[in-house]
Amino acid sequence: MDPWQAFVLGVIEGITEYLPVSSTGHLLVAQHLMGIGTGSVVSKAAADAFAICIQGGAILAVAGLYWNRVMQMLRGCLGKDADGWRLARCIVVGFLPAAVIGLLCDDWIESRLFGTWPVVAAWIVGGVLILVTAWWARRGGGDKGAGAELMSMTWRMALVIGLLQCVAMWPGTSRSLMTIVGGLLVGLSVRAAVEYSFLLGVCTLTAATLKKAVWPVAAAGDAYDRWFGGLQLMADHYGATPMVVGVAAATVSAAVAVKWLVSYLQRNGLSVFGWYRIAIGCVIGGLVLAGVVPA
Repeated sequence: MDPWQAFVLGVIEGITEYLPVSSTGHLLVAQHLMGIGTGSVVSKAAADAFAICIQGGAILAVAGLYWNRVMQMLRGCLGKDADGWRLARCIVVGFLPAAVIGLLCDDWIESRLFGTWPVVAAWIVGGVLILVTAWWARRGGGDKGAGAELMSMTWRMALVIGLLQCVAMWPGTSRSLMTIVGGLLVGLSVRAAVEYSFLLGVCTLTAATLKKAVWPVAAAGDAYDRWFGGLQLMADHYGATPMVVGVAAATVSAAVAVKWLVSYLQRNGLSVFGWYRIAIGCVIGGLVLAGVVPA
């Protein structure tokens, strides 16, 4: 992998991670178009690990932008902030379903769903879901500023969002889509749903990144079937420079995307992302049928 390819993948990751369009789907297609991870089982395992681990940049971006919230939760865990403790519990409750299902089903998901057709299907279905949700909100005469604020969340609301987040393990679905829509469905305001989605993402993405870096990678052979196998696999295939470039590009682009998204959703809602998902699903599906992108 050349540094410029790592930069492109990092920018794609940063922009799409917190937008409801699926970062994994975009990264898989981008890797195919650049010929990354297509040579062998081992090279694909390295490419998949890289796509997950550059999420570290997106994590850093949100942790920086929401530093006050992060510190509030830390104080809450130390018994010094009741609101921070309540929010921290909601983050943990929202994270647990994905943690359990991710540990049990990760290998099955990667072997069966990390292909172009599953991503195309998820893009289109997710786009339709967004448009239906937007229509439902308009039909109900909903005010984008209406709804419960973040500090009024309950653990039951968090659990519903966490269960919906599990659907996003299907590449192309979008973790942000499921958690933002989930937040709106349980009664949060747009701002609160987006902020909870971002904070939950810090927890979920950190766990996924650490697992991919630290966990043995049995599919890549005996050399990587040990602890820190994922990190060693990326180091052997790409070296340090692409990883640093990818994480840095993801950090900067994610910070820009997050600042823009909060403002945009409060003014305009989710509909544009629904149309985008349907359009890109149709385009990539057409490219697969034409033989330009592998299935």
